[in-house]
Amino acid sequence: MATYDNVYTPGFSGRIGQTFAGFVAAISAWKEARANRNALRALSDRELNDIGLSRANIEDLF
Repeated sequence: MATYDNVYTPGFSGRIGQTFAGFVAAISAWKEARANRNALRALSDRELNDIGLSRANIEDLF
C-alpha cells in the first residue's frame, strides 16, 4: 500500500508571510504583557496580596 506525505514547504513569498506573521504575533504578545503589567502595577499592595502577589513578582510573571 502506497502512502502520500502531504508536507507543505512554503515558497519564498510564503516564508516572508510566515516571518511577518511571527513578527506581528510577537508584537501582539508584547503589548498584551505590557497591558497586564500596567494593570497589576495599578493595584494596591492589599489587592496584590489578595491574589497572592507582591510588587516584586510583577516583573517575574512576564
